[in-house]
Amino acid sequence: MNTPNANQQHPIIPRERLDFGLDGDIPKYWFGGDPFKTRFFDAMSIIFPPGERFFMTSVRDFRDRIRDPKLLADIQGFNRQEAQHSIVHNQYNARLRAQGVDVDGMTAWLENLLFDKYRSRFSREYTLAITAGLEHFTAISAHAMFDKRDIMGEAHPNVRAMYAWHAIEEVEHKGVAYDVMMDYAHVGYFKRVAALLHCTYMFPAVVHRFVHQMLKHDGFSFTERLKISAKGFWWLLKPGGFIAPVIKHYLPYYKLNYHPWQEVEQPGYEEWLQGFAKARNPVEASEFMRTVMAR
Repeated sequence: MNTPNANQQHPIIPRERLDFGLDGDIPKYWFGGDPFKTRFFDAMSIIFPPGERFFMTSVRDFRDRIRDPKLLADIQGFNRQEAQHSIVHNQYNARLRAQGVDVDGMTAWLENLLFDKYRSRFSREYTLAITAGLEHFTAISAHAMFDKRDIMGEAHPNVRAMYAWHAIEEVEHKGVAYDVMMDYAHVGYFKRVAALLHCTYMFPAVVHRFVHQMLKHDGFSFTERLKISAKGFWWLLKPGGFIAPVIKHYLPYYKLNYHPWQEVEQPGYEEWLQGFAKARNPVEASEFMRTVMAR
């Protein structure tokens, strides 16, 4: 196996039937009243269910080749976690449907891209490499959301908790698709890197497409959308902005001998686990994590 040290791995623990209170009184613009920040995360919620089904399918393509019992158990945990993510994000996406957002149209467009276009045009090895690249993105997202800056501080606690839980579980299974890709699909360095470059363009492009579509649905004029987006892009890309902490964790993927478990620094992970152990409540776990991280 390519894993540098099994002791560095976090156990994959599916946490099922969690209640985030998504049926409660959550404002339309739940991220500090900001349309761009809210719709940015709403776009990701729409992306996750078809994206996670694509991930599971891409790993399943190589399932019959695998004999290692630990990896087989990790794949089972990976599938259970991803299935729960889809369930919860679909619950959240029902809120967007109630606002009149064309969730089904956006989901259908993305499913066509991933399952019809990608899986008909690209090899199974390359679609698994895309999965590993996107898993890299989701695994390092906690560096943006849960460091001492508390950049999610203005978000509604229930939605913030949903993203905290999702990020924590992405950390736990971040090596699964990568191990299948390297040890059983035998993807070489250049294909792995090409797939990450593909993801680096594709993922933000899809997010931007969905954000623009939702802002248009919200009734903002073209000029208003330009202003909102310009302010939002500055929030994302400025020095010290949302994306800045992620860059140094994104780049190691291009190293020849990279493995996800070389990344052992993960802000908020242990704190979230401590909070969750107290009451088995994901919202309380998220708030406990924020309190500890702010010290």
